[in-house]
Amino acid sequence: MKLKFGSVILLVFLFVEVSYSQFSPRSYNMTQDKKMQKALSSGMTSNNSISDILVVNANTIWLGTDSGVSLSTDGGSTWTNFDGNPAFGNQSVSAIGYDKYDNTFWAATATSENSSGQIVPVGTGLKYTTDNGNSWISISQPMDSQSDTIVAYGNNKLRALPVTVPEQNLIYDIAFTPGTIWIATFAGGLRKSSDMGKTWQRVVLPPDYLDSIKPSDTLDFCMQPVAGSFCSEDNLNYRVFSVISTNDSTLYVGTADGINKSTDNGISWQKFTHQNESNPISGNFVVALGYNNSDSTVWGATWQAEDPTEFYGVSYSSDGGANWQTSLSGEKVHNFAFRNKGEVIAPSDDGAFRTGDNGANWITPNSITDPISKASILTTTFYAAAFQGSSVWVGSADGLARLDENGNGLWSGTWKVFYASQPVASASQTYAFPNPFNPRSDILRFKYSTNGKSVPVTIRIFNFSMHYIRTIIQNAQRNFSSDSTPIDTWDGKDQNGNIVPNGVYFYRVDAGSNSPVYGKILVVQ
Repeated sequence: MKLKFGSVILLVFLFVEVSYSQFSPRSYNMTQDKKMQKALSSGMTSNNSISDILVVNANTIWLGTDSGVSLSTDGGSTWTNFDGNPAFGNQSVSAIGYDKYDNTFWAATATSENSSGQIVPVGTGLKYTTDNGNSWISISQPMDSQSDTIVAYGNNKLRALPVTVPEQNLIYDIAFTPGTIWIATFAGGLRKSSDMGKTWQRVVLPPDYLDSIKPSDTLDFCMQPVAGSFCSEDNLNYRVFSVISTNDSTLYVGTADGINKSTDNGISWQKFTHQNESNPISGNFVVALGYNNSDSTVWGATWQAEDPTEFYGVSYSSDGGANWQTSLSGEKVHNFAFRNKGEVIAPSDDGAFRTGDNGANWITPNSITDPISKASILTTTFYAAAFQGSSVWVGSADGLARLDENGNGLWSGTWKVFYASQPVASASQTYAFPNPFNPRSDILRFKYSTNGKSVPVTIRIFNFSMHYIRTIIQNAQRNFSSDSTPIDTWDGKDQNGNIVPNGVYFYRVDAGSNSPVYGKILVVQ
């Protein structure tokens, strides 16, 4: 599965000593992912940043969005949103997964808090449903007690830093084997539960200086992701971001130090890095993993970590990790989707790349525009994709889209664009979203109504002092009802093409002979 990264900030670890410890410069100060930036920001009014897409069958689709989870049981014609469900409250979704063994859907949630002037992500646990969301069971964020300082592994007694608080203890991915759920957590490492989340076990992975471990080895290392007063070891391999299962006993785990593989259900491990193989992965920072059942290939979104010879790209193996091929050099890929042999979609910062020949050639859509609503996906940042029969789903930072293919090419067919927005009561009301608005990562959309009449519409932007900033559209013919899909947008730039400073802005909508309506925008970068 996935992880989505964005601008660099210093993240804070809060552990059993109740003190703060920052990452060492040797490990590239950890980045906060784009999805979590959007999901954890206040004031989100919609769920148009699509972080995950799970297709269960021909009709059932689950989405992870910037404000919760959504479900369609009719192939995308209608959707049920669970962001207002008491199980989720105001929490954001950091990972979703579907357990095919018992038909259970899982969602990991998170929120944020201000700590010493920094916004810190906080894990808030998991929720699962066995009845398509009619009822939910909540599980607390997996944590340790202060006395959980030793983990038994074979005859070894390994020191293990107890993670006793939810700060930075964030779940980024979920996988399943029969009777077991596996979670990839930033502070908590790899964990598993065999009792539906009632109890959790820490899983032993190789430390940075070992390429493999098994219970019969004689071992002496500390299980922790960052050096501190507990012990001095600083293991990038205990910063876990992705996990998949390829059969009932084989797991692949992506960390900040490579790809770990187990063929005995998480007991023994072999690690693949950029440094330890003749045909290696492109980079050790593995933010996403995927498996194509059609040709038994393992795929990784392998980003550059510490070694200057590493590079961003995707790495794939057809022999279980013994040898890797690389492609999409320089691209920051976030996820994968597979259909036939060699057919892969790799959503990235620069578009939804698609190949039909296992990475020899890649192509992105020229444009994604709905011919009915005229709505378009206006970002190049894509987080998720999925195949469903002859349809292709892509999830972006600016909405969800489905391509109904016509068979004339990889991206040939008719697009339908989905946006979540609340209806306005009448032509006397308007709002804009997302709000607050970050012009460097978001597209602002205007929601208004013309009461179903075709009229000329003008939208202008003003600053807090009501000085003119820019005209968005002028006398453009629009025919919008209260629940129409918004198509008018602002990129946060003034009439000279400069991004406006942070602050409060106003906009004015003149629609035909109706009285003008006004709205407020908060720009925060």
